Amino acid sequence: MFAASRAELRRVATHVLARRRHDVTGKLGLRATPGGFGTPAFGPDVEVLRVSGTALVRERAGEVAVTAVAGSSLSALARFAEVDLTAPFDAGHDTPALGDVDAPIVIDAGHAAVVADWFALGWAALDVASAAAESPKAVQLWPEHFDAGTSVALGAGPDDRCNLGVSPGDAAHDEPYLYVGPWGADRPDDPAYWNAPFGAVVVRSAILAASDPAVAALRFFKRGLALLSRR
Repeated sequence: MFAASRAELRRVATHVLARRRHDVTGKLGLRATPGGFGTPAFGPDVEVLRVSGTALVRERAGEVAVTAVAGSSLSALARFAEVDLTAPFDAGHDTPALGDVDAPIVIDAGHAAVVADWFALGWAALDVASAAAESPKAVQLWPEHFDAGTSVALGAGPDDRCNLGVSPGDAAHDEPYLYVGPWGADRPDDPAYWNAPFGAVVVRSAILAASDPAVAALRFFKRGLALLSRR
């Protein structure tokens, strides 16, 4: 089941990757990386910890080590990454529970590929859309939410901004989706576009049905920003 694989990937993202980066730097943001997601380079050994497919890859001081995620356990992955799961850690109010740290992790390789491909497509569209907007924040993959996002300015006020993001799905939307979420209450001009309580959503199947999904993803973000600019 896709939701189960997604939940396990989120747990690894939070309690292995983000914990490791946070232990060294005090920061926990992740990135889309080849075949999945991971940390940016960090620490004195220029370390990168990332999930590629169903494997955990650790690049450090010019050396690479790889271990399987599927069939392993959270405690084994933590030892591999030099993470102490008994130490207090809080990535925010959506931090997933540790669960049984010694239970085998079950992740379907096809589901992991869907997550990886969706993050890659969405990240590219976020990068282009935010670069063309005003005062963008760096795109980050937040491990506790397990989605990637940024915000851009719509006006001069500190709260006059809009979130743009890519999610592999959640409790409200089982299917992966892109979203536009204005911080304010205005939803100008196009009621069909503003189809979610927080703004606008387009699901993966609709994007992949387009002749060029990369163009469709970027068009979705640009459409929301264009409507908001005409308030």
